[in-house]
Amino acid sequence: MAHGERRLPSQPVTTRAPLHVVWAYRRTGKFAFHVLTGALETDPRTAHVPVDFANGVRDVTAAIRRALDRAARVLVGWSFYSPDAAALTAEQHAVRAAVADPRILHVAGGVHPTAEPEATLRSGFDLVATGEGEQLVRELVHALQHGQDPRTVSGIAWLDGERLRRSPRSDRIALDDFPPFGPAHGRFGPIEITRGCIYACRFCQTPYFAGAAFRHRSVADVRHWVRYLVGRGFRDFRFLSPTALSYGASGPEPDLGAVEAMLAGVRAETGPSRKLWFGTFPSEVRPEHVTHQTLALLKKWVSNRTLIVGGQSGSDAVLAANERGHDAASVERAVALCLEHGFVPHVDFLFGLPGEGPADVEATLRTMDRLVARGARVHGHTFLPLPGTPWRKAAPGALTDAVRARLHQLASRGHLYGQWQQQEATARELAARRPGRQDREA
Repeated sequence: MAHGERRLPSQPVTTRAPLHVVWAYRRTGKFAFHVLTGALETDPRTAHVPVDFANGVRDVTAAIRRALDRAARVLVGWSFYSPDAAALTAEQHAVRAAVADPRILHVAGGVHPTAEPEATLRSGFDLVATGEGEQLVRELVHALQHGQDPRTVSGIAWLDGERLRRSPRSDRIALDDFPPFGPAHGRFGPIEITRGCIYACRFCQTPYFAGAAFRHRSVADVRHWVRYLVGRGFRDFRFLSPTALSYGASGPEPDLGAVEAMLAGVRAETGPSRKLWFGTFPSEVRPEHVTHQTLALLKKWVSNRTLIVGGQSGSDAVLAANERGHDAASVERAVALCLEHGFVPHVDFLFGLPGEGPADVEATLRTMDRLVARGARVHGHTFLPLPGTPWRKAAPGALTDAVRARLHQLASRGHLYGQWQQQEATARELAARRPGRQDREA
């Protein structure tokens, strides 16, 4: 075996090797595991494979030991965003130290491993599953059951000595082909209605992971899963989208006919008494999409009277530099319209973006002051140089003492919330852990 190549689990002698899946289940990545579980449940080749959800080193270790008692091999799945990479890598090291067995395969997937496969592999994982996971996990589990080399599965990355190697890229999936969660295992979450994003904001990982085009779940399929949840007694319904009012659209202009068809269809399934949340967590609306027409449509169908508006900056220069596709005036117009229609806007602002100078920061702070004076709330963030984005090598976002004081003042009055302080520390950690070289492929 070449120096640096990680040994994969030994091949079983039987034609069909029993397999057990253990998900390293954390709050920040749980919905990804729900989707992967649903993909396994709905493929006849993998539906029978047992799946455990284990949270933390002790539980993951115990689940692996139980699985080894009755399975020829164990797939341990890890999925994480960049801010969680260090913590999950440390957990994986602890698990591997506690239970070392050649039948165990540790596979990392998600946004961060996809963006940094070589660094992820060098940190101790056996394989990296790159890109979307639904079809990939089916093929990986199927291959492992039959004693096949998992590196033949599309979308897999591994180390070959000192070189990063990859199998061919896997295809983008159609959302209708997979459930939005794992119903047979009782693992639920928001229904993903749109994947991918045409707005290639330079700080955001979404378009670089899921593609720079919109893919939508059909109204019929959304209604199917809402109907299923109603039958299970659910009373609250949320939807996952990078930009809620882009449902059904292919370009920057909203397709309000598609949005209304989806919301009306969902409401037909839920009835008037259940809660339909849209344009709030875990989705938001773009400021230029906020109009009298869109707000009247939302008010007709949704339960929430708050909207999350992606503002990001009060500086036109900063917005242009990060390719947001709107100006600062659009944010103020959106807030005024929301309030006029009875919605309380929660506006995202991002500090420490590349190229942001003192005048830009002051413009943002003044914008925030005007918005909260009108009745809006502000959700504060600090820029993270995320792997896989055009600004992955930028300096980490940093706040001056004066800016921190202004933000604390707004927070003390209940006008501002968010994790901008924690994100400032996370930004420094991400910059410190950046690989010193680009991934190299054979």
